[in-house]
Amino acid sequence: MTPTEASAAALDLCRMAPVIPVLVIDDLAHARPLAEALVAGGLPVLEVTLRTPAALDAIRAMAAVPGGVVGAGTLLAPEDVAAAKAAGARFGVSPGATDRLLDACESNDLPLLPGAATASEAMRLLERGYTTQKFFPAEASGGAPALKSFASPLPRITFCPTGGIDLKKAPDYLSAPNCLCVGGSWVAPKDAMQAGDWGRIEALAREAAGL
Repeated sequence: MTPTEASAAALDLCRMAPVIPVLVIDDLAHARPLAEALVAGGLPVLEVTLRTPAALDAIRAMAAVPGGVVGAGTLLAPEDVAAAKAAGARFGVSPGATDRLLDACESNDLPLLPGAATASEAMRLLERGYTTQKFFPAEASGGAPALKSFASPLPRITFCPTGGIDLKKAPDYLSAPNCLCVGGSWVAPKDAMQAGDWGRIEALAREAAGL
């Protein structure tokens, strides 16, 4: 997969819904009902972060949910890419980008949403062919005003901002001409998952899908 093909695939995913849930799953038993609730609420693209021992098995379980497109977040090294692909991830997300990570995603045919926080980082990815990128950490890097300031000098790049975004802040990002969607964890609160309150999560997903 070339960077251009990877970026086109990431673009298609980002256009599926205004919010990509960023999920930290500790209990494998939560994986399938969580995915079912989010998809039912209108958020089909799901990012499972590789931050817990259950993450890869959660991707396997969620990949079987009809209508869902499950990817792996927090990809840091080539071995993460191989493991995510083997678990059934259909895309990857990284907080930043290194040549080794980009090479691994391209050789494993895994579309990647690579992270950038500065104009130089974004330009370096653009030079390689990545026109669809993740703006991270969004709030700590200046928030929606910073993202909007990239639009004129970097018109060929569109972003999915992630990091510190909630329901209240999301509309400001989504109003930016270079914003495709936002990533956020607020649609899957830890207390709701622990309580098995999938109805609440579906309601939060529906609210987010309506942005």
